[in-house]
Amino acid sequence: MAFQLPELPYAYGALEPYIDARTMEVHHTKHHQAYTDKLNAALSRQSDLAGKSIEDILTDLSQVPEDIRTSVRNNGGGYANHNFFWSIMAPDRGGEPSGKIADAINQSFDSFSGFKQQLTDAATGQFGSGWAWLVAEMSGALKIMSTPNQDSPLSEGLTPLLAIDVWEHAYYLKYQNRRPEYIDAFWNVINWNAVEHRYKKVQ
Repeated sequence: MAFQLPELPYAYGALEPYIDARTMEVHHTKHHQAYTDKLNAALSRQSDLAGKSIEDILTDLSQVPEDIRTSVRNNGGGYANHNFFWSIMAPDRGGEPSGKIADAINQSFDSFSGFKQQLTDAATGQFGSGWAWLVAEMSGALKIMSTPNQDSPLSEGLTPLLAIDVWEHAYYLKYQNRRPEYIDAFWNVINWNAVEHRYKKVQ
């Protein structure tokens, strides 16, 4: 079965004023759709991979034939990363987390403010297009990292918990080249309940 572009769990304008409606619409219907279409094209003759989740495929890219591996890495990563990105944002959220994820952040980074600064630095400092991540290692330990292009932490055996998309198409219509301003705004739309839910699965 071909991969499908998921519907957003909120309206395109729901994250205003932090992320504008037009950016969300273009990001979802153009960029995410393109990754979906190109992923399906790359896998169209791969019956051995039919029925596998994109997470399973990205976790072990060695199972993907070499002649399409780069395309699957790029477009499969773009497909999965955006599926994830939409899910950890929501309107009227932001603030600081609570529960087990808050305890884990405080233990790993000394404080929420320390964590916020480190993730902000990773997002700001990512050269060119890419992502900044909060991930969980197999042990459950938390780690901040960045990846170029559409590379996924899944391919490194890590579980994504939170991500900031720093490709220019994620913010340029509203913020132009002011990436730090976009990153600062992003903290107002984090769905900490979704992050907590994902963290509980890796404990």
